[in-house]
Amino acid sequence: MTAPAPDENLLFDVAAPPTPVERLLLLADQYVQHNDMLDRLLRSEAPPETDAHVASAQQLAAATRTALNVVTDERLFQSRDLTDVMVRLQQLAFLSGSSADQQLPTARSLTALAPEAAVGCADTLAHEIRRRRSTAGDGPDQPLTTAHSTALWEIACGNVVATGSLAREYVHYRDERVLIGTLRALETKGLAERVPKSAPSAYVGGPLQDRVRLTSAGAIALAAAISGPPVRRTPGTTPAPAPTAANTATRSRPR
Repeated sequence: MTAPAPDENLLFDVAAPPTPVERLLLLADQYVQHNDMLDRLLRSEAPPETDAHVASAQQLAAATRTALNVVTDERLFQSRDLTDVMVRLQQLAFLSGSSADQQLPTARSLTALAPEAAVGCADTLAHEIRRRRSTAGDGPDQPLTTAHSTALWEIACGNVVATGSLAREYVHYRDERVLIGTLRALETKGLAERVPKSAPSAYVGGPLQDRVRLTSAGAIALAAAISGPPVRRTPGTTPAPAPTAANTATRSRPR
């Protein structure tokens, strides 16, 4: 009997694996979720189980080591910036693994800076890949606006939550300003989403907040934005301060 011909449509339905830069942005999101979970446990009225965070911490350590291997597999020529990325990822893997053996307050402190560190690694790696590979594209077909790329950066770092009161919605950010209109636009484009009551309250005894997270499409869009040609920030630094009115028009993305 002749074997049935494969469905040609199925050959093109398999999603491409995330690029190394996208993987680091997704890793940052995993750390954001982990930290939110620890914050909720720490503020819970009922005493949490002592090992409530262990499985998540161990998964994070494994995910970080996987990301480190993916970066290594890029076989980029070693430079100081790339070495910094490798060392930082090794540190994140060690800290997240070690946090599994600690009590909740200490465990939370060990991964506190992990989301921004992972995003910083993604930024540096994106520049290194583009600088060394002339075949890299010139940027996304539909580049993000400054406000959108800034918001995606802040979201990736775990700096954005949303709340509601008296039929009004509010966005709370830490570094760069993110407006509710910008958030709604990103949600409409499928680049960001709110996870209800997943972020810790703003104060002890207060209501849980909605964490704003990147979707897979949002991670891809941000990866494309930070892989583009604009001038990059110094490796390992936090996002640049909010631009003034004079230079807002010239700034292309949060670098």
